[in-house]
Amino acid sequence: MYSEKVMDHFSNPRNVGEIEDANAVGQVGNPQCGDIMKIYMKINDDTKVIEDVKFKTFGCGAAIATSSMATELVKGKTIDEALKLTNDAVAEALDGLPPIKMHCSNLAEEAVHEALANYYDNHGMDSSQIRKCTGCCSSCGIEHMPVED
Repeated sequence: MYSEKVMDHFSNPRNVGEIEDANAVGQVGNPQCGDIMKIYMKINDDTKVIEDVKFKTFGCGAAIATSSMATELVKGKTIDEALKLTNDAVAEALDGLPPIKMHCSNLAEEAVHEALANYYDNHGMDSSQIRKCTGCCSSCGIEHMPVED
């Protein structure tokens, strides 16, 4: 059912935790399945490189694995490179996900984009083109959750 990579990232997740002085934080959740992902980033203001990234995820094994893989895929990348992250890239990097668990890769993509949008907001830049949603919130159930200060 799950690939060895999914099981490895579930059993040994990378970049778990939070960054106290993060300058980009994004949180998304899917109330229908109960998965909540929160991504913390430390972005270099001069180079726009993601120097550190961590996550906290409440959810199933696939949610944890996709969060872990997403952080691995964006760490060390520029904002522009990280904005190209897709749910398909996350799933592919994990050697696939069962169709019923693809929503986890959607949430991982959205959490990264939400953190980057938060960075833009914090720096007075327009974030409207960054926030990605895989569908209408009224039909897919994805809810962007406010970040608590």
